[in-house]
Amino acid sequence: MADTKREIERKYEGPPAGGDAPLPDLTDVPGVSGVIDKGVAELDATYYDTADQRLATASLTLRRRTGGDDAGWHLKLPVSEGVRDEIRAPLSDTVPEDLTALVRSRIREAELVPVVRLVSARDIRHLVDASGTLLAEVSVDRVRAERLSGGAGSAEWTEIEVELADDGDPAFLDKVEKKLRKAGIKRSASASKLAKALDDTAPRKPEKPEKPEKPEKPEKPEKPEKAGKPGKAGKAGTTGKAADASKATTTAAKPEPPDSTPRTAGDHILTYVRAQRDAIVELDPAVRRDVPDSVHRMRVATRRLRSTFRSYGKILDRAVTDPIGVELKWLAAELGVDRDQEVLTEHLTTALDDLPSELVKGPVQARVSTWSGARRSGSRQHLIAVLDGKRYLDLLTTLDTLEAGPPLLEAASKKPEKVIAKAVRKDFKKVADLVGEALELPPGSERDLAMHDARKKAKRTRYAAEAATPALGEPAADLVKSMKSLQTLLGDHQDSVMVRGALRELAAEAHEVGENAFTYGVLYGRQEQRAAAVEAELPGEWEAIEDKGAV
Repeated sequence: MADTKREIERKYEGPPAGGDAPLPDLTDVPGVSGVIDKGVAELDATYYDTADQRLATASLTLRRRTGGDDAGWHLKLPVSEGVRDEIRAPLSDTVPEDLTALVRSRIREAELVPVVRLVSARDIRHLVDASGTLLAEVSVDRVRAERLSGGAGSAEWTEIEVELADDGDPAFLDKVEKKLRKAGIKRSASASKLAKALDDTAPRKPEKPEKPEKPEKPEKPEKPEKAGKPGKAGKAGTTGKAADASKATTTAAKPEPPDSTPRTAGDHILTYVRAQRDAIVELDPAVRRDVPDSVHRMRVATRRLRSTFRSYGKILDRAVTDPIGVELKWLAAELGVDRDQEVLTEHLTTALDDLPSELVKGPVQARVSTWSGARRSGSRQHLIAVLDGKRYLDLLTTLDTLEAGPPLLEAASKKPEKVIAKAVRKDFKKVADLVGEALELPPGSERDLAMHDARKKAKRTRYAAEAATPALGEPAADLVKSMKSLQTLLGDHQDSVMVRGALRELAAEAHEVGENAFTYGVLYGRQEQRAAAVEAELPGEWEAIEDKGAV
C-alpha cells in the first residue's frame, strides 16, 4: 500500500564530481545547536518515464531506489516551488499499479520504461535544536548518471540538498540558505536530479560542417536605365544595390521570438480552454488519492470547459466542440456522484450539530454516518473505475488534439472587445430571463426547478466572464463577482432541495426499523425555512445585479 510524505527541500550546486564539497559551519544557523554526522548512504535509483518523457515534461518523477532508509518506489508530484508530495510503495520488480494509476492522465496507454539510472554517494548530516529535535537534513550527493533509453550518455556532478524535517517551519530553510550563500554556495539551476541527468546525458546533435565559401563572381557592368523607366524595386521598395543590401540584412537578422500575449478573441478563449484542460489532467492524481476538494475542483474545470464551448460558439466551431461537451457533461456527472454525496453529508452533519440536543430523538447521527459511508464507498470505487476507463482517457486525448489544432471560426481573428463582450451579454440575458421566470412562479417544485436552471445559467455566465476578464478588464471582473453572488444564493436554495430529499430517504429508513423519525421532520422544516429565506432575498439581490448590467 502506498503512503504519502510531504517533501520540502532545496538543492544547491556543489563542486565538480570528485572534488571536495565542504559545507560551512552550520551550527551558526539560528536555531541549530548541533550537526550530527549520519555517515554515507549508497543509493541506486532507476527513473521511469514514457519514451517521449511525458512525466519529466510535467515535472513528475517516478523511480525505483535501493539503499538508504526509504528503499522502494517513489512517485513525486509537484505542489509548489520546492514542495512535492512523495508517494511511496514497497520495493518490487515492476512499477506498482497504485503508482501507475496516479500518472495515468499523463501517460495514457504509453509504456513506462527505464530512462536514467542515478548512483549516488550521500553524505548525510542532521541539523538539530537544543532538545535534539531534527530541523533539517543536509546531504552532499556525489552523483553519477547513466542514460538508459534515448541515448547512451553519462554525467557526474555533486550537489547539496537541504530537506526540511516533517512539520518543520519552511522559514528555517531561508536561514540555512543565507549561511550557504555566504559560503559561495548557490542554488541549483536544475529542479531535480532527474532533470539535470536528462539534460546532461541527452544526445547532442552533430554540428553541421561549414560549407566551403564559393568564389565570388565578377560583377556585371550595370546597364544604363532607359528614360522614363525606373529601376526594378526590391521587396522593401528599394532599388539597385540598396535592394541587395536590404535583402542581405533581412536574411541575416534572427527572427524575434513569437509573442505569446493573447491579442485576438481566439487567443483569449484558447488560453482559458488550455487552463481548464491542464487543470483536469493535473487534478487526476489528487482525485484518485481522495485529496479534499479535488473532486469538486476537477468537476468545476469540466464545467468551465463545457460552458466556454457553448458561450463562445462564434469563436470555436460547435460542430467540433459539441461532441466534446457531451463527454465533459458525462465526466462532470460521474464526478458529481461523489461530490454530491460529500455536500449532502456536510449539510446534514452541520444541521444536526446546530440542533438542540432535546430535539434529537433516536440514533440520528449514527444513521446519517452509516447512510453516507455506504453511498460514498460505492461512489469512490465507481469513480476510480471511470478514471481508469477508456472513455475518460479518450476524452483527455481529444482535448489534447483540440488544443493542438483548435477549430477556430472567422470571428476568432477579430479583436476581443466586441466578439467576447457580445457573447457575455448574450449569456447574461439568458440568466435574466430565467430569474424573471422563477420570480413569477409560486413556491413549489416548479419554482425550485426554475431557480436551479437559473443557477446553472449564472455559472455559465460567470465562466464566460472569467474567460473575458483578461480582455475586457474590470467590467468582466465585476460580472464574475455578481454571478458568483447569485450562484451562491441560488446554490443555497438548491442545497436545501437536495437535503430535503435525503431527509425523506433517511426518515423512511428509520421508520422501517422502528426508529423515531421526529428529528428528520424537524430538520426538514428548517430546510423549508432556509429555502423560503432565499426566495425572499432573491428579488433584491437580482435587482442590484440587473442595475449593474453586463459588460
